[in-house]
Amino acid sequence: MGGVLFDLDGTLVDTAPDLVAALNLALADFGFSRADLDSMRPVASHGSLALVKAAKPDLDEDVAIQIQQALLAHYGKVNGTEAKLFPGINLLLEHLESRHIPWGIVTNKAARYARPLLDRLGLAHQCSTLISGDTVTRGKPDAAPMLLGASHLGRHTEHLLYLGDAKRDMEAARNAGMVSVLASWGYLSSLDEAHDWPIDIHLKRPQDLIAHL
Repeated sequence: MGGVLFDLDGTLVDTAPDLVAALNLALADFGFSRADLDSMRPVASHGSLALVKAAKPDLDEDVAIQIQQALLAHYGKVNGTEAKLFPGINLLLEHLESRHIPWGIVTNKAARYARPLLDRLGLAHQCSTLISGDTVTRGKPDAAPMLLGASHLGRHTEHLLYLGDAKRDMEAARNAGMVSVLASWGYLSSLDEAHDWPIDIHLKRPQDLIAHL
């Protein structure tokens, strides 16, 4: 394979602790009780509004949006505080570096959160490209961000692997003509019907990808 592209939240980095911390600060602002990290983890890669609605499903839409905005404000302050690479990611990245295989990130996360997070994790200089949610007008599962990532790596899409933990990741990879790789260590829910997703490779651990390079 000529290169690897990663989803960020729930694939490369465990960002759930920071996201849920920001959620709880926002809920407190509005007088609501805290949400539990473990119960929120499966929702962590689906966006801030999804987190709010999962924590408080009976909220009116306008209140949910107000809490979402508070969550984002708090997240800008706690982003990267507790976030860590998933176990095995370092081994995979070290292998890619040793083989001079370029890698990058395609995420729906906004650049104002994604870039500082990479800086705090020490990944900014290793990552060949970062395509964030506001880099293009249409995010995943659309192929547009994937194609831009491939262009930045200087690789044809059929020579790229894309790792993600959500249905939209697998669909985006398929739509772009990339090899879709499911990161089963990510934020998968027991309700996810992954057997129906367009998955080419199913990984239990990040380092297992090495056998497919």
